[in-house]
Amino acid sequence: TPPKPGNPYYKALDAEAGTKITWQNQDGNTYGEKLGAVLASSSIPDMVVVPSWELVGKISSAVTAKFMDLGPYLAGDKVKKYPNLAAIPSDSWRMSIFGGALRGIPMPAAAVTNIVPFYRKDIFDKKGYTVPKSADEFLSWAKEATSAKAKVWACGDMRWSAAAIFGLLPAGSLGWNIGDDGKLTYRIEHPEYLEHLEWVRKLFAAGVVHPDDKANTGDVSQRFTSGQVLVFNGDISAWHGKTAEQAQSNPDFEIDGMDYFGADGGKPTLYAGQPAGIWSMIRKGASKETVENALAAANFAAAPYGTKERMFVDFGVEGTHYTVEDGVPVKNDRGIQEVNNAWVMLAAPAPYTAHPDFPEIARKQVEWQQRQGAFVKKTSTYGMNIVEPSRYATLSSQFEQLEIDFVRGNKKLSDVQQAISTWKSSGGDKLRDWYKKLLDKNGSGN
Repeated sequence: TPPKPGNPYYKALDAEAGTKITWQNQDGNTYGEKLGAVLASSSIPDMVVVPSWELVGKISSAVTAKFMDLGPYLAGDKVKKYPNLAAIPSDSWRMSIFGGALRGIPMPAAAVTNIVPFYRKDIFDKKGYTVPKSADEFLSWAKEATSAKAKVWACGDMRWSAAAIFGLLPAGSLGWNIGDDGKLTYRIEHPEYLEHLEWVRKLFAAGVVHPDDKANTGDVSQRFTSGQVLVFNGDISAWHGKTAEQAQSNPDFEIDGMDYFGADGGKPTLYAGQPAGIWSMIRKGASKETVENALAAANFAAAPYGTKERMFVDFGVEGTHYTVEDGVPVKNDRGIQEVNNAWVMLAAPAPYTAHPDFPEIARKQVEWQQRQGAFVKKTSTYGMNIVEPSRYATLSSQFEQLEIDFVRGNKKLSDVQQAISTWKSSGGDKLRDWYKKLLDKNGSGN
């Protein structure tokens, strides 16, 4: 449930930052559809959050057409007016260039994947389960742990984690890579693409995936906290978010993250994410006053850890949204509800992890990232913000739904293989030539 307009958190932040913002919160599960509709319309909000995973199809080309060049406001010495924005790492700013112009204000991202295969450690400990270390072990454990009669299923849809387990290249432009043989290929051309989907299909076929996940409805993280699902893949932020959410009502609840393993039980092959993956953008035609209001808000949101501004963004107003207990800020119910996915989406400082209310969670997150980081490689397009020509806008759009259908047994392997062949003949091979020229000109990111 999104926070109500004009709530104390929004009012306090506007007062502190000297801004005036009217929020239009959206459902993250359908954000791509909403974003596409908004960008196709003639009525665009002054500032819009654009995640990298939605930069597909016509959304990608709309970014350059609908959002303004911020260079005149931030280039050279002008950025000194916004010191927190100036402190954002340069790699992240380079990732904010779309169509040759600085159109995005970045949220810097860590190189290690933000997708974690979370598991209910409290239930694992109680049942004596061992955390799986291979794809086969996971399937065996999942069959043991699932009891439809008791309304407990092993997992949700594990496609995101499966991609890492099988060493699959990332989606989007990062999925293009020059191999050891010197050939430039895309992720769907690799055997790992079919292998990871076939493994997830086995999970569905074995009946270890929750029925609502099979129907692709509801929120798997809620099924996780209720104990109906024991493993789900989610953003690393859920580690703290779910711990805080359950602290009062379910004190025995304990969430932990599985280390990635190779499908065969060996070391995993993981790929670095881009140094920025979410941007806020300002619409073309916005007035100077609007632009400066938006940049002031973004500058406030990008305050580094340890500052008064950061405390306001992350915790809200003392006494209203949190109390200080033993020197540690602890959110109350109102804080959990209102201090949620608004200001933090405008901009961010260099990546950091800090949870004063749950320092143990921060330690676990950092240690998990360090362990996975030992296996991270960069692809040839790392650090490059690439907007593909609009003629290829819908080339890969069919694969998301096809993957959803295939793992659920609603499409055949031959359907996926045919889609890959069609992708090549319908423009994939020409897109490869386009990427090759790009990499020949700019050099490889790895």
